[in-house]
Amino acid sequence: MKLQERTEVVVRFNETDPLGIVWHGHYVRYFEDGREGFGKRYGLGYLDCYKHEIAIPVVSLQCDYRKPLRYGDVVSVETSFLPKNAAKIEFGYRILREDGELIASGSSTQVFVHIRTFQLQLTNPEFYEVWKRKWGL
Repeated sequence: MKLQERTEVVVRFNETDPLGIVWHGHYVRYFEDGREGFGKRYGLGYLDCYKHEIAIPVVSLQCDYRKPLRYGDVVSVETSFLPKNAAKIEFGYRILREDGELIASGSSTQVFVHIRTFQLQLTNPEFYEVWKRKWGL
């Protein structure tokens, strides 16, 4: 089963540079918007993890830029869960303009750490294993 969510983002004026195009760092924010939308839909948001005393920091992020975005553009961030057996969460992203044109793509990796000690969890937390079973992963 493929778990995927589409999150709409409207480019704000403050995200553009003096040339009127979106500064490259904001694409990372759009990926974050996609992860939050995914988490809300599938019950794997940051607060869901915090309830189990787990944080999931991003440890790797990759973005390929294809086309520029401008103020007022409306895009969809397509966020896909990439199942792994290892103790980590991986997502793939595609940012698409309203007409379906691919603007950017990328991926991210997050790991599990205890919220107070920041100790890396070397195995999947039990709540995450339960979540994966719920979605047939």
